[in-house]
Amino acid sequence: MLEGLEIAEVFVSEPLNTELFRLEAEFYTANTFDLEKYFRGADIIDFVQYGTSEELNENFEGFPVLRLNEFDSLFIAKPSKYCKVIDKSTYNSLKLEKDDVLICRTNGNPKLVGKSALVTQSHEYAYASYLFKIRPKRKLINSATLVVFLNSKYGRLEIEKYSMASNQVNFSPAKFRELRIPDLGSNINQKIENIVYDAFGLLEKSKVLYQQAENILLETLGLKDIVLSCEPVNIKNFSESFLSTGRLDAEYYQKKYEDVIERIKRQKYSSLKELVQIRKSIEPGSEAYTEEGLPFLRVSDYNAFGINDPAKKLSNRFCKDNFDIIEKLKPKAGTILFSKDGSVGTAYLLRQNFEGITSGAILQLNINDLDFILPEYLTLVLNSKLVQMQAERDAGGSIILHWRINEIENVVVPIIKFDKQVKIAQLVEESFKLKQQSEQLLNVAKLAVELAIEEGQEKGLEIICKFESI
Repeated sequence: MLEGLEIAEVFVSEPLNTELFRLEAEFYTANTFDLEKYFRGADIIDFVQYGTSEELNENFEGFPVLRLNEFDSLFIAKPSKYCKVIDKSTYNSLKLEKDDVLICRTNGNPKLVGKSALVTQSHEYAYASYLFKIRPKRKLINSATLVVFLNSKYGRLEIEKYSMASNQVNFSPAKFRELRIPDLGSNINQKIENIVYDAFGLLEKSKVLYQQAENILLETLGLKDIVLSCEPVNIKNFSESFLSTGRLDAEYYQKKYEDVIERIKRQKYSSLKELVQIRKSIEPGSEAYTEEGLPFLRVSDYNAFGINDPAKKLSNRFCKDNFDIIEKLKPKAGTILFSKDGSVGTAYLLRQNFEGITSGAILQLNINDLDFILPEYLTLVLNSKLVQMQAERDAGGSIILHWRINEIENVVVPIIKFDKQVKIAQLVEESFKLKQQSEQLLNVAKLAVELAIEEGQEKGLEIICKFESI
């Protein structure tokens, strides 16, 4: 009768006689693990601070503000939003220093709550209020090891246990103070820090190569140093505007968009629909979601450089009922994923088959002629400012961005000489390989932490030594 229920018996004295006055049943039924030597989060905090809740903008007005969107693996990337409301004093108090740890405090996706990133060098960045910053006491645990633990499977168990769930899951600094954090000893701490910083170095080299590929594209097109018009007025007659485009919103006709299209069209180009077959996916509905099952990739689960483990899965029942459709919709290696809703215009090239399906907000692009345009080249173009500005023009003006398929089909794509495409593709693939190597290093660090928790410090050191001997 009680099969499937999660039950734990707890004496009332347990919550009453400890600092953790937690009465919700989920706290006592949460998955956990044994940990002999550990610190509480409160023991290791040297400094903690919330970010700013002031309004942000994308117009480069004010101070750069980091968000969860700019977490890049276990590190941070450059902010894309700014804040002109905070004063210089507030900004200075929020600036990031080397070895700060940023932690996601709240999010609609529970798997992102508690996600953390290491600040590897001091930056002139502030950060948003749904993040908080801590500086650990280095004599107990260094920042790199702390970030690795928090993003490991055991760190996730601790975060999920001590988080508070309401409309959204919340993991505040107060909850961080309750965490158990393993005492791994100075030897493992130092070795993990070395691995993490090596991984960061590879990631930075990866970005340099990708930037070189972008530069070849823009230099070939004569667009690297283009200065776009800032004119606030662009006069159009009715036949040039609504009758030809169906658009009446003034933003659509900004001169800067015309500048980009005009410069592309001075050279060889094609519309996207001439280059690829565009395939739509399906929206199964929330009733098909389960904790385990077939991965269901949404726009929030990927970016231009990789795919995260999808937060949503599809039930076995749904997959069985829709078997033929699902098998046809599983994207194959060589497919370019391209978002049309939310963060529109994000392209990612699959380098292996994806055992799952994509949401209806993601289009699947398959190139018609690989002797005419390479997938690595097209993916880079789609992520470049050349196409991103077309996305901004077409999909702007609404709270939730939506890029219509007929507009995507007419995206203007520059076609450069094939040997230049090959050079770009080589750089992109070298960049991708370095990023993979960076991720492999971080996985070694996570495995070392997990084995040290499961089997002791010697086992954690053993896996690091095996890696170092390769």
